[in-house]
Amino acid sequence: MNSFYEFFAGGGMARAGLGPRWNCLFANDFDYKKSRVYEKNWGTGVLKTGDVRELATRDLPGHANAVWASFPCQDLSLAGGGAGLKGDRSGTFWPFWNLMQALMREGRSPEIIVLENVCGTLTSHGGKDFATICGAFRQEGYRCGAVVIDAALFVPQSRPRLFIIGVRGDIEVPADLEVESASALWHTRGLATAYKSLPAAAKKNWIWWGFPEPPPRNSCFADLIDDKPTGVDWHTREETRHLLGMMSDVNRAKVEKAKRAGRRMVGAIYKRTRLDEHGLKIQRAEIRFDDVAGCLRTPAGGSSRQLIMVVNGKTVRSRLISSRETARLMGLPDEYELPENYNEAYHLTGDGVVVPVVRHLASNVMELILGNQKHDTREAA
Repeated sequence: MNSFYEFFAGGGMARAGLGPRWNCLFANDFDYKKSRVYEKNWGTGVLKTGDVRELATRDLPGHANAVWASFPCQDLSLAGGGAGLKGDRSGTFWPFWNLMQALMREGRSPEIIVLENVCGTLTSHGGKDFATICGAFRQEGYRCGAVVIDAALFVPQSRPRLFIIGVRGDIEVPADLEVESASALWHTRGLATAYKSLPAAAKKNWIWWGFPEPPPRNSCFADLIDDKPTGVDWHTREETRHLLGMMSDVNRAKVEKAKRAGRRMVGAIYKRTRLDEHGLKIQRAEIRFDDVAGCLRTPAGGSSRQLIMVVNGKTVRSRLISSRETARLMGLPDEYELPENYNEAYHLTGDGVVVPVVRHLASNVMELILGNQKHDTREAA
């Protein structure tokens, strides 16, 4: 069984994605509310709640084959303040990396280190933050490469995220996991541009990861939406009329088209500030009926919570998306225990990593690499 450490663990969604064939030796998160949820779902014993800056190698038992770190995105996000790796939140990458370096000095270097964050990492400080991360891997003898995966391949949620996968230099990567150049499937134009800006040493150390596309997704947004939700109420007719009134002509036309569809249609709505025809700021409700939800965002820092509109013929109803529905959009099973408080549950899910994306990387990259080493060891014996 492979073992791992989980940093910035949240509710343990990376752990859920890795699955029962992986043994979690240690987990860490600084948020006590999230930690309570983690322990409700995964039990006690491995989670240490507190600032990553306060951790030492003595806190990390044994040897982990892999480390997963979904470090905070606020300072790297396009909607953030632009502080990047120098920011208070995203800058926690550095104490995490210092801890990894300390493990390496003790002879406990993990075979694989996976970092997950927003795609804004690629352009933060003109690409310098991304280059810095790649340089950190290289300096410690790790080869690395990155992929961008949109969760919409797996769940009905538009959620592209960057995954940087580093492999210890002495570890053999199976030949079929490396491709010669960027592929349209996993390497976006933004990633290819960021790669071009890397120093020559980092390019030499680079891996273009190649692995299979998942089978076609068999669920749509409407499949995850309850007619009788728990924890949220349907809007009154007046509230729904007000929401429709916040829409531009283009968005109201989408609702009218959904009425004529002849089936139950579920639209995802975000409220956004736009400029009107006079150049004045106005709040608009923008809707999509493409069977995919918008990217879940934490309801903090001014971000709005996602609303839904269910259209069935002439009947139009609206409400907040429920916390259970947000969990489904993250690939969590209904058995997963969520906080009772709506905002806490929304924050937990909106801040997480999509479970089946982790599973895809685990089964198609991480487990193949680690299995290849174990096979070689048996052959040598």
